[in-house]
Amino acid sequence: MKASILPFLLLFGIAASPATAEKPDPAATIPVKSGQTIAFLGDSITAGGARPGGYCRMVIDGLKHEGIDVSGVFAGISGHKSNQMLARLDKDVLSKKPDWMTLSCGVNDVWHGARGVPLDDYKKNITAIVEQAQAAGVKVMILTSTMIKEDQQNDLNQKLVPYNAFLRELAEAKGCLLADLNAAMQEALKEFPADAPKGKQLTRDGVHMNALGNKMMGAAILEAFGVPEEKVAAFAKDWPAVPAGAKK
Repeated sequence: MKASILPFLLLFGIAASPATAEKPDPAATIPVKSGQTIAFLGDSITAGGARPGGYCRMVIDGLKHEGIDVSGVFAGISGHKSNQMLARLDKDVLSKKPDWMTLSCGVNDVWHGARGVPLDDYKKNITAIVEQAQAAGVKVMILTSTMIKEDQQNDLNQKLVPYNAFLRELAEAKGCLLADLNAAMQEALKEFPADAPKGKQLTRDGVHMNALGNKMMGAAILEAFGVPEEKVAAFAKDWPAVPAGAKK
């Protein structure tokens, strides 16, 4: 999936030129249907995303703008890594019988250092989560992990690279939808003015999303579900206010 920041740019009145703007595919269909349930499995970023103004709420709101009324199962727990998400998958997600699940996992596996999860174990855990969900009839969207400290060149983000590479490969191998949030975040950070506060442009502390970061996540997930970029930009203006420092 090619990361797009068009909705992100249009949120602030930055129009893409006709030469670079991508036109939505009129034949594209949104696979989520009214009456279905989406489970959001993740860590503290997802726990925050379940609050008003969070990305999970924005996804539900965006689908509603397309005439698709869905309910959410919010399964984000602060500090959780892939092994813990696998251990609670049945209790927190599968027992709720959702139709869809978004999987956001990887930041803590890397960020927690010695208490994290090595890549080989992470691959086994994530593969098991996806396979168990699919075996239960749940359709999965994999989210690549967002950046750590908003600096792609730091050691933590470099360590995260193979984790995200694996997620992209797994999504293709297992037929999952993919929202490449890491790529979208890297592109979005390029749109801030040079004098914008560093390290807290899309996050409030380098990791957890601020209002603009939640918009970035929500928009990317909606696009991955098939909502055209221009439509995301049109209704995203009703999402919570953009924080100071963002390009208007």
